[in-house]
Amino acid sequence: MTRRRGYALLAALAAVVTLISVGIFTMVRTPATTVTAGSSGSTGSSSGVSSGVPASGTWTGTWAAAPVGPEPGTPNGLPGSTIRNVVHTSIGGSMARITLSNLFGTRPLKITQASIAADGVLRAVTFDRRGYVTIPAGGQTISDAIRIPVPGNHDVTVSLYTPSPSGPVTYHPHARQISYVTTNGATVESPYWRYVTALDVHTWQASGAVVALGDSITDGITSTTGANHRWTDGLAERLDGRYGVLNEGISGNRVLLPGIGQSGLTRFDRDVLGRSGARTVIIDLGVNDILRLPHQLDARQITDGLQELAQRARARGLHVVGSTLTPFGGHPGVTPQLEAVREQVNATIRAGGIFDTVVDFDKALRDPYAPQRLLPRYDSGDHLHPSDAGYGAMAAAIDLDSLSRSAPARA
Repeated sequence: MTRRRGYALLAALAAVVTLISVGIFTMVRTPATTVTAGSSGSTGSSSGVSSGVPASGTWTGTWAAAPVGPEPGTPNGLPGSTIRNVVHTSIGGSMARITLSNLFGTRPLKITQASIAADGVLRAVTFDRRGYVTIPAGGQTISDAIRIPVPGNHDVTVSLYTPSPSGPVTYHPHARQISYVTTNGATVESPYWRYVTALDVHTWQASGAVVALGDSITDGITSTTGANHRWTDGLAERLDGRYGVLNEGISGNRVLLPGIGQSGLTRFDRDVLGRSGARTVIIDLGVNDILRLPHQLDARQITDGLQELAQRARARGLHVVGSTLTPFGGHPGVTPQLEAVREQVNATIRAGGIFDTVVDFDKALRDPYAPQRLLPRYDSGDHLHPSDAGYGAMAAAIDLDSLSRSAPARA
């Protein structure tokens, strides 16, 4: 073989390798999405600091928190502050993207620096390939895809710098996780998540996400801070990376009426159907409809609301798991009339016809000798919210096989 022919052959081989590489690592660039109030949004993102998104694999939620309301005492936002939100993942992936919300803001929110840190690696976050973004009042935005390895069952820090006044901060008050705010060089601890409402990863392993829609019991309001002992954390450990688990609990939330946060019926599309990779929803709502003023004393109204949520989920192809309402005997203000409503709701749920699958959280937590009350070791002390052990019992009560059953979309 002549030297010239040898060079030609090498060049041809190099071209073939290049074509194969391009085929395997094809990157797709879609722009970061800013959504105005009332819009259904989009899951598209651009490549950010990475060169793009691999053609295989899927975007799946690894963490989420529902926006609850405007943070008290922040009429001008947190100008000149760096907000470091610490969140805990359920599954891992090779890339990440974040969702930021200005749902309760009254002015555009400017973010001029953003970053994500995971397992000792720090990356800048971009929005349509820019290091800054302005989110309109009532809107949200999804970042570009950031090439950073995100492990499952680990803490991740999402940092945001807000340079100017922006109106009230959109926040989640009961994070049960310590985050941080730095202003004028002084750093303080914070029990809130601010602006960030979702963290997605690009994954080949997970088969989708399980979204938990609930109240303070799902929010984990009495779980140990920083220990990740909510029942959704226990479920994520049991699933071991097979599904992302997204906690959309809001303390005080109701099915039918607004209270603390929008009602379950109002926020369902955003907080459940809008989550990346959502495949199954677990609905644990109804206790506050009974306990909070105005008391809902017609059990049928509550079960009808739960049925509407289930129908909307099925219409989008989600499998629907529903829970019975947990015991609240001994909690201040509980009367025999309120207990009777709880028992009527549970009887309807157990009879079937509302959910595709039922998880009996009531049975998992109740004292067999006083079934209207929590088992003492599962009681946090207020006779309503579980202890860490109680949250663990809830996670253990869920049939993992039920989460993988698909529900066909229905009209």
